[in-house]
Amino acid sequence: MSIHRSLLISALLAVAVATSAAQTPVVFQPDGKPDPDYPVPAELDLSYALSFALNNNYAIRQARESIKQQEGVVLEVSARRLPNVAASGNYTRYDQGLTTVFNPSDRDWALQVQATQVLYAGGGIVASSKSASLARVAAELELKGVINEQLLAVRMRFYNVLLAQQKITVQEENVELLGEQLENENNRFEAGTISKFEVLRAEVALANGQPALISARNDFRIAIEELRQVIGFTNVSGRNLQEVPNFVGDLTVNSRTDFDLLSSIRTARRERPEIQRLEKLEAAGEELVTVARAGGRPQVALIGGYQFAKGFNTKGWDNRREGWTAGLQGQWNIFDGHSVAGQVAQAKSLTRQTKLLIEESILAVDVEVRRSHSSLIEAWELVDASGKVVAQADEALRLAQVRYDAGTATQLDLLTSQVELTRAKLNQLQAYYRYNVALAAMHKAIGQADPYITG
Repeated sequence: MSIHRSLLISALLAVAVATSAAQTPVVFQPDGKPDPDYPVPAELDLSYALSFALNNNYAIRQARESIKQQEGVVLEVSARRLPNVAASGNYTRYDQGLTTVFNPSDRDWALQVQATQVLYAGGGIVASSKSASLARVAAELELKGVINEQLLAVRMRFYNVLLAQQKITVQEENVELLGEQLENENNRFEAGTISKFEVLRAEVALANGQPALISARNDFRIAIEELRQVIGFTNVSGRNLQEVPNFVGDLTVNSRTDFDLLSSIRTARRERPEIQRLEKLEAAGEELVTVARAGGRPQVALIGGYQFAKGFNTKGWDNRREGWTAGLQGQWNIFDGHSVAGQVAQAKSLTRQTKLLIEESILAVDVEVRRSHSSLIEAWELVDASGKVVAQADEALRLAQVRYDAGTATQLDLLTSQVELTRAKLNQLQAYYRYNVALAAMHKAIGQADPYITG
């Protein structure tokens, strides 16, 4: 199986697997286009979002169209290797003054069918066909890279939604606890055990907790819109304008995934579709050098056809002529003012530029892998540290409450402990988010398809 066929099949399988695994993420019309009136799903998990994006993300759809465009180029170039058949005809009427004994007809018509087959074109036709085929493979590799890039974006946007959603939960818990503390302070004030100052301080703490909750809810709404954009959900008509699905998922990290740096760099150099695409374009460029050189070589074609002609005069139609024609046609530009030499120089320069792009891309990929590897290490360390802090902050709040109830701690100690617990929970959520994003970025950096597809 050729490389480009295997790449195309793998891309189609990826879409098929994603579509079957999700809960009918998109409905297609009879013409094969996505139905613009699909409703907002009741529940939306990561697999649903990834599957929907495979069908509807605009960057992915444009990359697929680029493949179709390149297929058209392949057809156009390959056509030069096949015989060309053309038909032509004419009808002519002459002024009477042009009618002579030697040309008694005052009108005539002719029909000709001619076939042309190129026998030799200096290797340019074969090279053009190879170059177009390599460019098509490059387009398939570009699609693979776009899919990796866009599915990473979907993961990040979905994780943003989950992060914002869970931040709302933390802030709601914080406001609820501050409300309970205010209620307790009011009860104590009415019992005469504390002054109005403690009640006022509890009221201020509750009021200060509201802006963070309001901001968290707004962050959630914005995160939903960013996710909607990257997956390509365009329908906001009717009830879809206000409809929000139940987002299913969890950012919690329970184990660490390790990557060997040297192996990761080697894998990235071998598997990254961006590098593979440039290598195919370099090979296509080398074929274009041959195409340019062919312009200075002889061109030979076999020509054959059939012609039928008739004239007309006062006696009616006559002078019927018909028969076959066959022959060879050749052309060789002996001197073209160095035009071919200029075209060859351009083609060689473009090939060298592509080689430089490959080297630059390899360097960029190496740096990306190193950065992703470092970010993954940092993210895990933050996850590990944040878990300990949450446990400590939770215990500190419990002890502060016990001491406050016993009269050995102040209200400020209690409120401070509550603020620190909320901060610790938010830091832990952020650490979970960063680890999930760093892990997805690492998979993309080394050229692996999204785990949803490979799984």
